[in-house]
Amino acid sequence: MGEEQLNVKPGKFSLLVSALIIVGITVTLRSTNNMMITTMPIFSKDIFNFSNISVGELTALTYATTFLTTLLLNPRLESAQRRRIFIVSIAVIDVSLVLLYFSDSLSIWPIAALSGVAFGMVFPNLVTSASLHGDHRAQMRLLAIYSVSLSLSLVIGPVIETVILPLVGYRGVFLAFLPMGIIGTAVSPLVRFPQGGGERRGRNTLGNRSLHASLLSISVYNVPFAAITSFLVIYAEQNYHVSSSIAYSAFIVFFASSFTTRLLLALKPIEGLRTPLVISSALTVASLVSIPFIPTFYAFLVVMVFMGIPHGSIFPITTMMIARGTEPEERNAANSYFMAYNNILFMIIPVVFGYLSSQIGFHHDFVILGIISAAFVIALMIIYGKERKIFYRN
Repeated sequence: MGEEQLNVKPGKFSLLVSALIIVGITVTLRSTNNMMITTMPIFSKDIFNFSNISVGELTALTYATTFLTTLLLNPRLESAQRRRIFIVSIAVIDVSLVLLYFSDSLSIWPIAALSGVAFGMVFPNLVTSASLHGDHRAQMRLLAIYSVSLSLSLVIGPVIETVILPLVGYRGVFLAFLPMGIIGTAVSPLVRFPQGGGERRGRNTLGNRSLHASLLSISVYNVPFAAITSFLVIYAEQNYHVSSSIAYSAFIVFFASSFTTRLLLALKPIEGLRTPLVISSALTVASLVSIPFIPTFYAFLVVMVFMGIPHGSIFPITTMMIARGTEPEERNAANSYFMAYNNILFMIIPVVFGYLSSQIGFHHDFVILGIISAAFVIALMIIYGKERKIFYRN
């Protein structure tokens, strides 16, 4: 089986058209997704007086429903079914934004769960769409462009929120992002899905060693990033005594650094993955361990710039591992399991981090995260470090 059976025909979708569609829908949806994930915690804490533990539980609920959708539903559906549910899910995201505007301390829980289900059907299919071109260079470039779009959206979203938050408050922010969600709904029918039969579904893909290596690799960064997403603004507010809008600006420099890194990868795709991965991991560990010793908010922003570099590099590196190590007919399942694993991290880590912060404080939490990240990269190098198939193009 291969591209012929899946009827993947690059000639029908030029690289330029595919890139424009991927950029358009990724920027709108990831901006909205990031706004919801980062705003619901501080919204629930400041407006509903949630504790750190409850904030972590709310974030975990969103990722739990995303995880279940990504793991149990998406890998088992035929391409045509996924496409229909994909389009409906983006419309559900639009509805969730309106519901969040009217939410209270009880209704925010089912709304968070609903939005998690919708996003669980969106992102695995976007990354699969970006990897469907048969030409290797085009495939790597589209994956890099997809990663750049993710980072661009993570710059645009915080900039918009930083500007409008003092004007409209947290509730108004949800409605302010509704036009972006509507654009995503309009573009969604254009997203490319595999055509015909032949896709592998279920557990057959779970034994793929490139998938295993990608899971260890993404753990190096997404373990701390899961905590940063939920608690960065809260930490900056409490530790540096700045306003919410100023604290939120830390996301701008963080994601701007990530965007720059991914843009460089799109302009010049890398061949060898091992050395960039080790360097990115070292930056992650060093930045996390340094946070407790940062005396001012401006110095904290500098650390966020360094933290943004591995955020920009590790995700595209791991998606390249999957694209190189899987056949087109198993790629949707591999990407679904990859996304599901990430959702496990984002489901568990905020709860654990929130609990630990209430017991030992934020400062010790960041050091612990640095140690965990170091353990993941050491395990990756010990188990898979000598396998050229994983780190280098055949």
